[in-house]
Amino acid sequence: MNAMWTGTLVLTATGLFAQLVGFFYRLMLSRLIGAETMGLYQLVMPVYSMFMSVTAVGLTVAVSTRSARCHALGDEAGVSQVLKMGLRSFFALAIPLGVVVVWCSDPISVYLLGDARTRLGIVLLVPCMLLTGVENLHKHCFYGTGRVRIPATVETVEQVIRTGAVLGLLIWLLPQNKERTVGIVVLGMVICEVFSAVTLVVLFRRAQRRNLSSTPGKREREKSLWSIAIPVGLTSVLGTLLGSANAVLIPAKLVEGGMEAGEAMSAFGVLCGMTMPLLSLPTGFIGALCLTMVPALSQRTAHGDMGASSGLLNRIMSVTMLLMAPAMALLVVMGPTLAQMLFQQPQAGQYMLPLAVGTLLTCVQSVLGGALNGLGLQGKGARNAIVSDVVQLAFTYGTVAVWGLRGFVVGFVLSSLVGMGMNLASILKATGLHLRLFAWFVRPVLAAVFMGAWCRLFFSVMVQWGVWVGTACLVCLVLGGLLYVAMLLMQGLSVFGWLLGRRGKP
Repeated sequence: MNAMWTGTLVLTATGLFAQLVGFFYRLMLSRLIGAETMGLYQLVMPVYSMFMSVTAVGLTVAVSTRSARCHALGDEAGVSQVLKMGLRSFFALAIPLGVVVVWCSDPISVYLLGDARTRLGIVLLVPCMLLTGVENLHKHCFYGTGRVRIPATVETVEQVIRTGAVLGLLIWLLPQNKERTVGIVVLGMVICEVFSAVTLVVLFRRAQRRNLSSTPGKREREKSLWSIAIPVGLTSVLGTLLGSANAVLIPAKLVEGGMEAGEAMSAFGVLCGMTMPLLSLPTGFIGALCLTMVPALSQRTAHGDMGASSGLLNRIMSVTMLLMAPAMALLVVMGPTLAQMLFQQPQAGQYMLPLAVGTLLTCVQSVLGGALNGLGLQGKGARNAIVSDVVQLAFTYGTVAVWGLRGFVVGFVLSSLVGMGMNLASILKATGLHLRLFAWFVRPVLAAVFMGAWCRLFFSVMVQWGVWVGTACLVCLVLGGLLYVAMLLMQGLSVFGWLLGRRGKP
């Protein structure tokens, strides 16, 4: 098994643990602060996303791809130079922007987010964002050079520290008003980011070879860094702007449709803070795959090996659908019951089927978008992502006041479909890879639907018979997995041989 798949497995394992810890964190957080305060917290987070989009997102992708290229060519001193240039660029952008955010926190909270109770959270986000930028640049430099175990371990510990810090502060300091409660949550995030940033800086300096001699092409390297960072960063900024507008519009449009303000904020908090995080639990694999895929593709393009890139992308598409399709099918069956039991909110788990479809499409869209970055096609990835976000925003603006949250859900599915389709078309055109409709989409979806139908029957019967929900879920996981593999075998795929590399016909 090559380094990319080994790294993906390591990151998936640690990511799964982090997802479970993060889900427990959100579960306890929702119970401690309530749906309305959770909605306020969700309003604050777009500021975090926007800050990181402007200052760090493009640079992290650039550092990952450029360090991968330097590492592939044996230029270890160049790896250090790439990281230093990334850090200098980040601080040049982040420090002035952080001052502006603190200075303008009041108008941001009132006029942009529409709720003055978010102000304290916005102010406390600034040190959190500065630390996160340092952490992410070092982390992606590790990923680019193929050393995934160090950042994976740090991220796992970070999740545990974050959970302990936030929940501990809340238990110690509650009750507080809603603004201070949101501030306490952000303060806990700052504590865990201090650990991550300091630890990764120290470990990178120890792990990096001590080649301090200058290498030629520094100016060209800096130019190439910005050639990647600018389109990726602009895409992230525009995407965050559209996503932030979407987040602000949802409760506003619900109020316009007749809901009271508190009810609308609670509905928004349940959907975005409870139901969708449950659906995101299995997607840790996708994040791990993208983190290792981008530098792997960058290394191949550094050697001009487009044929190897095509073969890798074919396998990535197959693996993505083979793993995500059954995961979404099982969540459609068990998700509503689990969400209501865990979050103790009757609305939790609504719209699970269409949201699961949209999440599956989003997973494929994310993988293909990462592939475009790895192939050096950031401009096409930027265009496709923006079009997808515009579709979502248009549906939220035009339908939520009339259809309620159903308008957002329909927009989520269609925007994900548009983004996935455009990314797929760009990949096929750039690499000459042939569309394998049956192998990539039809076969795993048919198997997942078959498995989901039977698991739905098993689950409902067991619940009616009084079987504990946890036991019913475990039985469905085991039986569902067996049914899924059996259905794939019936369609001619030797699952275990394919995963081990003896593929034949995938």
